[in-house]
Amino acid sequence: MSESAAGKLAAARTKLILDKPFLGALVLRLPLVAAGAWCRSTGTDAKKLYYNPRWIDSLSTAELQFALAHEALHCALGHFARRGHRVQRKWDLACDFAINPLLIDEGLTPPAGSQVLSLYRGMAAEEIYPCLDDSLDNETLDDHVWDEDQGSEGDQGGDANQDCGTPPPPGVGAGDTPQESPAGNAADQSGEAPPPLSAREKDQLRQQWQRHLAGAAQRAREAGKLSGNLARLVESALAPQVSWRAALAQYLSQAARDDYSWLRPSRRTGESSGDVIWPSLRSHAGDIFVALDTSGSIADADLAQFVGELNAIKGTLPVRITLLACDAALAPDAPWVCEPWQELRLPRQFEGGGGTAFAPVFEWIAREAAHPDALVYFTDGEAEFPKLAPHYPVLWLIKGKAPVPWGRRIQLN
Repeated sequence: MSESAAGKLAAARTKLILDKPFLGALVLRLPLVAAGAWCRSTGTDAKKLYYNPRWIDSLSTAELQFALAHEALHCALGHFARRGHRVQRKWDLACDFAINPLLIDEGLTPPAGSQVLSLYRGMAAEEIYPCLDDSLDNETLDDHVWDEDQGSEGDQGGDANQDCGTPPPPGVGAGDTPQESPAGNAADQSGEAPPPLSAREKDQLRQQWQRHLAGAAQRAREAGKLSGNLARLVESALAPQVSWRAALAQYLSQAARDDYSWLRPSRRTGESSGDVIWPSLRSHAGDIFVALDTSGSIADADLAQFVGELNAIKGTLPVRITLLACDAALAPDAPWVCEPWQELRLPRQFEGGGGTAFAPVFEWIAREAAHPDALVYFTDGEAEFPKLAPHYPVLWLIKGKAPVPWGRRIQLN
């Protein structure tokens, strides 16, 4: 049984390398290990790929390619290091929902029981996670053995798949025992699942997998076999992770800063000191315009979090905020002005609807001949952008995947 499974895996891996060199190169980074009864199908701890021989023998070569690529992408995308304080069972499902539609789009065949929802196509696990209901009783097909589940929100561990009550997939017996695997495959002699990764291991492995991801993409690109979807995935995964809070604080601190003036002081005020001009400290209250997309695509909780962050920054900087709300048109009672010494509050609850348009905000600023130090636009980005960028800096806080033609884009998750 084990020899047959190992042979099928080797054949599937070779075919994946030839047909999908990007995915195949990632799979090659994971040694194949025949596992014990704890492994229902396949699984990974970001160091090895574990498999249940009986389950492997029940699959076709096409399905095996999918299973191998699935585990490799978990590792390459750093899912083992991105959970944070999220509930582990929901996080596992979110990771699978993020990966599986992508592999199907690449022409791979998912085994029966794979978690696939087209609704989440193109979304990252962090975006999918809050969409999942707490009562969702789905189970991942594979075992995510990089974590240790503690069973509640806020815990750091997590492997929901080690529940003794979870039945194995069809064709997998409860009495499977680890065996020596030929063809270069190792065997798990202990019969136990690998221990969860430490924080240090996660950090080191994430850096290693980012290098593997970049190398695999480069080789596939040179061979002309890197699809557009995978190229965008790699670009997003390798992009520097910028905190939107840090970016927002940077914008506000640049706009509201104390600076020195070298202007010649007035003699009538008594500030002159002979022919010497001493610099004087002059405070500048930053004039920040904030636009909120109220079309319904941004939840009230997101708006509340955003306003809370603005207030936290305002507490340390003299920032004057002009608040605008817009869906397809500017809110008729806008703008609302919040002085540096005032707490920013949403003036009312905004009802979504009417579509999304960005132009009304920029047109209003131009019509009023305003000169903001910066405009911060909080949106999902799903609308037509003005063709020309304004003369002031614009920071787009995007909740979603939409690109922006100009300004600075910060991903909000």
